[in-house]
Amino acid sequence: MGEQAVKVSEAKLTKDDFASDQTVRWCPGCGDYAILSAMQKALPEMGIAKEDLVFISGIGCAARFPYYLSTYGFHTIHGRGPAIATGVKLANPALSVWEIQGDGDALAIGGNHFIHALRRNVDINILLFNNEIYGLTKGQYSPTSQQGLITTSTPLGSIERPFSAGEVALGSQATFFARTIDTNPKLMSSIFIEAEQHRGTSLVEVLQNCIIYNDKTHSLITAKENRDDFQLHLEHGKPMLFGAGNSKGLRLNGLKLEVVTLGENGVTEDDILVHDALEPDPTLHQMLVRMRPPEFPMALGVVRAVKARTYDEGLAAQLAEGQSRAKIKSVKELLFSGETWEVS
Repeated sequence: MGEQAVKVSEAKLTKDDFASDQTVRWCPGCGDYAILSAMQKALPEMGIAKEDLVFISGIGCAARFPYYLSTYGFHTIHGRGPAIATGVKLANPALSVWEIQGDGDALAIGGNHFIHALRRNVDINILLFNNEIYGLTKGQYSPTSQQGLITTSTPLGSIERPFSAGEVALGSQATFFARTIDTNPKLMSSIFIEAEQHRGTSLVEVLQNCIIYNDKTHSLITAKENRDDFQLHLEHGKPMLFGAGNSKGLRLNGLKLEVVTLGENGVTEDDILVHDALEPDPTLHQMLVRMRPPEFPMALGVVRAVKARTYDEGLAAQLAEGQSRAKIKSVKELLFSGETWEVS
């Protein structure tokens, strides 16, 4: 766990140990169920004691997440989850802090808190449930809704260009960005574990379905008939291959990415770009997060994971330096440091 002083349970915990006694109340078929299950499966693999885990949420369907986990948690206010999570982490750096947000909670009312948590590189983990809609408030368009989407608040179709969570993250100097889908629990669990192992702000975007208000919004990526052609599973140090039998790949053509087919026009695996999640320069990472079907596959997995000083480390260093320079080291020394008065 790096320098983080997290207590490890003596007995091996299981998925069931992280299930709370609360009835899960999401709509039948909601992608949130799969995310919750993947998290409950991942937590035992992290080796962190339950009392050292905190889940914090804002407002929205995703915000119910802390109720359904047998850990500490806070259900806070709209968009302010990152601020609460920052305070918790700085107050007790030994805790593993997870912050849960929907696309509206994070990128609309909470946009300011969201980008500055990423910029500061606080050692917390942010899960962004992206169903491209406001679900809890009955189907208004959100900052990630696609142009032309007809909703209760855009009856003639949305005219706004949608946010890309990955582009916002990299523009905010995020040190860790990953993307996954609610139809792949194994991938979700593995990414959650990698996010916890990263020191700094980890952002995991989960492309998630809202069966009531925006059903099949990600079907071009997640549907069985599409997933070979439109899912690129990134692995650090491995070529960016996809398609049936890994028959396709990505290469650079000048300053642009292009999709090529192995065996056509002399293309071999040696021509395919190799993924480097550890590269400090975000240029290629930005190109990967911008890819969208049908021209390109959607990049899934850990896109970026670079080392940088965390906000927590910087603050601790400042406090230590200030204490070393201080003439008075404690409240007791202050109280007995000079003249005193007796009140009678």
